[in-house]
Amino acid sequence: MAAIPSLLGRYRAELEEALRAAIPAGGPDLLYRMMRYHLGWEDEQGLPLTNAGGKGLRASLCLWACEAVGGPWGRALPAAVALELIHNFSLVHDDVQDGDVERRHRPTVWSVWGAPQAINAGDSLLVLGRRALLGLHDEGPSAALRTGLPTPRVLLACRILDEACRELIEGQCLDLGFEATLDVSPEAYLEMIGKKTGALLEASLHLGALAGSEDDALAMRLARCGRLLGLAFQIRDDILGVWGASEVTGKPVAADIRRRKKSLPVVYTLAVAQDRDREDLLRLYAQDSLSDGDVARVLEIVESSGARDYCQRMAEERIAEALAELEGAAISSAALRDFQELTIFLLERDF
Repeated sequence: MAAIPSLLGRYRAELEEALRAAIPAGGPDLLYRMMRYHLGWEDEQGLPLTNAGGKGLRASLCLWACEAVGGPWGRALPAAVALELIHNFSLVHDDVQDGDVERRHRPTVWSVWGAPQAINAGDSLLVLGRRALLGLHDEGPSAALRTGLPTPRVLLACRILDEACRELIEGQCLDLGFEATLDVSPEAYLEMIGKKTGALLEASLHLGALAGSEDDALAMRLARCGRLLGLAFQIRDDILGVWGASEVTGKPVAADIRRRKKSLPVVYTLAVAQDRDREDLLRLYAQDSLSDGDVARVLEIVESSGARDYCQRMAEERIAEALAELEGAAISSAALRDFQELTIFLLERDF
């Protein structure tokens, strides 16, 4: 198992405290219980839990970027909270749209409380994320989420986050549309994940750098780096969606194949497979559901196409491009080492 980089744990305590401050205590109990449940803080009955949340990648990268460009990382805390809440909004809605009944080894929100209530929880996470971002000025929901950036910088931050949300939703729309067709090229797929996953990771580094420095050129370099990192992250996710171990990923073995998802391994295989392999893959993916035997046959075809090596190579190339963006950038050597450690984790992670 790949070692979790120190970057992902460095800000965790303060980040969780700020996240909790962003979730109101009042209002309909069920609404906020669903959000706390999804974030890993409580079980279905509202009893407290520990260590049931996600990796906090986007929020941690935002804080890292602020520190990397010379700012105190706490200045970017409102943006980090906003990113984490908005990322989780997308996960709650994704689970509804994809029909996934398990995430992080627990039932998904919609599978516990139903799709309509899950949509309410997801919508609320989006709104609370936008509200948290205002803390970059002086209007955050708590004193912990107010950092006092000038109004023009805060407006720019709002624009960056809104554009990322727009792209994220466009990417999700494309992804769902791919389910209805077998004519998806690797190029179209990479464009889709650039929106669905890359946009918010781009915003993570962009917002952190914006909060930490007035060097907009440097902020744009980090933004481009984030987009590339997002592509590599999603490609590794696609590998795990086919070959990941269920006890580690928290999802069934070959989960993406069982859902007939057009992830990169399958898209690539469709582009290169010949004769009987291609015919079988097309036939099986045209079915309404796949038996265990069907899944085994798809795995055989995908394995024989060389898709796993292709996908890993694609992820490595994107990481190399991301690191190239940081060459000569005005960031500390310690920050660069942090980032390099993170890229190794992203390329080797098994969850």
